[in-house]
Amino acid sequence: MPHTRQPLQSVPAANTPLVSLRPGAGQLFETERRLNAVLNNASVSIFLMDDRQHCIYMNRAAEQLTGWTLNEVLERDCPLHDIVHHTYPDGRPFPLAECAIDRAFPENNQERGEEVFVHKDGHFYPVGFTASPIRDDAANIIGTIIEVRDISEEKAAAERQRLLINELNHRVKNTLATVQSIAAQTFRGQTDQAARAVFDARMAALSTAHNVLVEDNWESASLRSVVERALAPHLLAEVDVNRFVLNGPDARLHPKVAVTLAMALHELMTNAAKYGALSVPEGRVAVTWSLQALDDGREQLDLAWEERGGPPVTPPTRRGFGSRLIERQLPMEFDGNAAITYAPNGVVCRLEIPLTQLGWVGQETLEGHPAR
Repeated sequence: MPHTRQPLQSVPAANTPLVSLRPGAGQLFETERRLNAVLNNASVSIFLMDDRQHCIYMNRAAEQLTGWTLNEVLERDCPLHDIVHHTYPDGRPFPLAECAIDRAFPENNQERGEEVFVHKDGHFYPVGFTASPIRDDAANIIGTIIEVRDISEEKAAAERQRLLINELNHRVKNTLATVQSIAAQTFRGQTDQAARAVFDARMAALSTAHNVLVEDNWESASLRSVVERALAPHLLAEVDVNRFVLNGPDARLHPKVAVTLAMALHELMTNAAKYGALSVPEGRVAVTWSLQALDDGREQLDLAWEERGGPPVTPPTRRGFGSRLIERQLPMEFDGNAAITYAPNGVVCRLEIPLTQLGWVGQETLEGHPAR
């Protein structure tokens, strides 16, 4: 690369203090001393490179991170990449031209990301980096400053979490399979196959809700995905796409909200298919929702299920599992409201669910929000 810009001070001059910064130069020397004190006590590793990508400064944290001292690096008189970033973990050579950190200089752009460095003793370790170009008074790029931190512990923690989530997924699937096996034995020889079909459908709905959570490592679930997956048995089977209207913003739901909401929608859909709007070709179902801000900083999900064009509706003489789930469990578990109206022209269900804060257990309390 042609050196069209004024370079930073580099070897061998890097070993010689500038006259203006020598002891006795007054305030400039004091400023340099304080800057060195700050940098050498910083926990993040800091490298300063000239326009040749040669390292001309590294703080104490950088020396501890790489195993190299500044004097050793200066003596090598080569790009920093060739000292700490020269080989891929699989043993292949890592050319400087492929280095994301190096791109900050020629592309005049800040680069962020993760890479794998090589320690002086030969072992590899993952790092997170930020590489930013340095400009002179005329805005010319004259070098690069790099901030690097070892992310080995973060990677190890993420791997442990991945293994735990995989184990959780495995156990949930095994539990659902066990319940289905118990049901199969219980229903064997029974003449009422309709009851078995209802049970299997509910188990399938529960499994589908869990699948949505698996996609996001059980941290949260997409509201729209929960609605669409819960209604998928009818959505995918319908030739007339206008039978369903789904409208509302997406949001992230806490796992327990996602599962309960999915089961509630399954019950509404099953009832509509048996007795309501989905039992006749001309029937229509609209599922609409919005998010409202609450005084405690959370949001509230307001969802409406509305059926039209089905047979005339008459209120049921008794409350079934679906009605109890919606009108009792949702309000009790989430401190919300739920109401099913059996209007003659179609069932209407309205849900008001204060959304639980996302995050780990206890986070709400520490952040000043009441735990839900």
